[in-house]
Amino acid sequence: MNWTDLRFFLDRSAGLFRRGLASLRTRGLRASWARVHKHLRSAPVSQRRALYFPEAAAFAPFALPAGSASAVGAAPQASIVIPVFNQFAHTLACLRALAAHMPRAPVEVIVVDDGSSDETEAALLQVAGLRYHRRARNGGFIAACNDGAALARGDYLVFLNNDTIAQPGWLDALLRTFADHPDCGVAGAQLLYPDGRLQEAGGIVFADGSAHNYGRFESPDDPRVAFVREADYCSGAAIAVPRALYSRLGGFDTRYAPAYYEDTDLGFAVRQAGLGVLYQPASRVVHMEGATAGTDTGSGMKAYQVRNRSVFQEKWHEALAVQPRADTDADAAAVRRRHPTVLVIDESTPRPDRDSGSLRLVNLMRLLRGEGAHVVFLPADRAHDGAYTEALQQLGIEAWHAPFVQSPAAWLRRHGHRFDRVVVCRHFVAREFLPFLRQHAPQARVVFDSVDLHYLRERRGAELAADPALLRAAERTRVLELDVIARSDATLVVSETERALLAHDAPQARVEVLSNLHHVAGPGRPFAQRHDIVFVGGFRHPPNADAVQWFVSAVFPLIRARLPAVRFHCIGGDVPDEITMLAAQPGVVVHGHVPDIAPYMDGARIAVAPLRYGAGVKGKVNLSMAHGQPVVATSCAVEGMHLRHAEDVLVADDAQAFADAVLQAYQDETLWRRLSANGLLNVERHFSLDAGRDVVRRVLLA
Repeated sequence: MNWTDLRFFLDRSAGLFRRGLASLRTRGLRASWARVHKHLRSAPVSQRRALYFPEAAAFAPFALPAGSASAVGAAPQASIVIPVFNQFAHTLACLRALAAHMPRAPVEVIVVDDGSSDETEAALLQVAGLRYHRRARNGGFIAACNDGAALARGDYLVFLNNDTIAQPGWLDALLRTFADHPDCGVAGAQLLYPDGRLQEAGGIVFADGSAHNYGRFESPDDPRVAFVREADYCSGAAIAVPRALYSRLGGFDTRYAPAYYEDTDLGFAVRQAGLGVLYQPASRVVHMEGATAGTDTGSGMKAYQVRNRSVFQEKWHEALAVQPRADTDADAAAVRRRHPTVLVIDESTPRPDRDSGSLRLVNLMRLLRGEGAHVVFLPADRAHDGAYTEALQQLGIEAWHAPFVQSPAAWLRRHGHRFDRVVVCRHFVAREFLPFLRQHAPQARVVFDSVDLHYLRERRGAELAADPALLRAAERTRVLELDVIARSDATLVVSETERALLAHDAPQARVEVLSNLHHVAGPGRPFAQRHDIVFVGGFRHPPNADAVQWFVSAVFPLIRARLPAVRFHCIGGDVPDEITMLAAQPGVVVHGHVPDIAPYMDGARIAVAPLRYGAGVKGKVNLSMAHGQPVVATSCAVEGMHLRHAEDVLVADDAQAFADAVLQAYQDETLWRRLSANGLLNVERHFSLDAGRDVVRRVLLA
């Protein structure tokens, strides 16, 4: 352990101790212990999933289930084309796997028999729901695939080798790639060996025309290969392509007949057309590599791989000139086109359905991806956070976690050279990581993302509670936060109010405003179809708990006296006992965490933000306004949000005034419509991804 390692350990220990004491004061023992347990829990040893294999048995007639479009006569979304030549045992296993786990999408399954001489024809004619086509003579893989494409009726062509075992959910994941990434022209599956090791995570093509199966023999859950990423090509053993695009490009190029390099050629043609070739790790397919053509490139069918490399070089010599040299490190070659590379570090993996800070961070990473950056995410707690980690990976973000990150120090020693920019969120995380970043990524611009100014929030809470101990703690936070700002190359805050404060407290610092980032959902339901009042906010954030307690005890009874049927919906995770007990009050509904809050955003008539202290810009206000839902808020809740009282929002700070404002907005349709329309415009102008684009370009991409 060197001095930097020791300093990291000491900073982390001191920070954890100090935050633990602060949490005890503001959250209590139970909630604080839950946070400690989450922070220190061990990560699972492996994220590897068990593989499915159909039972080996002699052939007996079977049917593709009703989910098959050809079985029910429905128009297929996808046409699965399986070229075969003998090797019936492989074909049978492939079809049995499809039959056992048909996709949700309507599909047709087309087997193109390239002149088999074994039992293939006699058996497949007995498989109900299968479209069987026999070629007049053997023409090879390319001819069989193009014949199948000509017969297909689906919007997407899915080419699947007969020596594959598709895993449950493979095709739905593959097709989802096109919906999630509209510029996708080809989507390729993650190919696995039967023992679970990775066979291919998309292909790399070098300047000499040689190709590399990226990730071969690695763990399929290694973060380097577990995210949707661009590839030069994806193996034709399991790929999807829009049928119209395939037709426009002329199908698999017959100059490579009978086989090999046709999938690589298709990848280059798709990219030449301005679309992307994307590898989809959620689509898992076991591939018995070499089962049909062998692996010896010196003889037999496999010899065409060597011959067709020259054909490929001749056709694509201009495009190959910008490909990496054959001696380039595969990891570097895999992401070379996306520049710059931006590392984002936060305390834990963002959960955008639980708190506004997480939503802002995810949308920041989405914005960076849209601007062409390669984004790498590292959670300080190193935890794989289930669906939240996988959601980042589906956005095309290289999300790291244990056991692939043993320690932040070791990880940065290995990867620090890759990064052009680093965004570190929250002062206590930045304090821990800054020494390592300066040592192992000296070339990178380090940007501190405050999320909100913690010392401002803590000071306001201490003043509200009139607690000298909390005031001293807030001052200590101020010292630490300003130290991080001084040691960073730039600092992001979420409001002009916070920038003005730092102009006084940290006048030498470069400070930029990057506020909340939201998608504008639209106006939602009209006034007459909306009912009730809603609050949204996670209760790990102490100001939210204080706000709800004040509203229910001091404000809501005044509202109920005039509107006895109205209900107050309290939505947010990590609900403490004191909030749960509020459900005993008439009209109060405590929902806890709600995965999809859109029905409440579109269905509740009024949102409230009764915060009595805090800092930063309030995502709960943005979120409601982005859905056309008027908001009644305190002055603290709308600070720095460019909002006008009675035009964009209603602002009140004492209980009676707050209740009167809610009643006015709830009953006056003309006022409601004005607030709704102006709130939508406010989000679009100040808090949309487009609104934040200029700052992101200047601070992180210039």
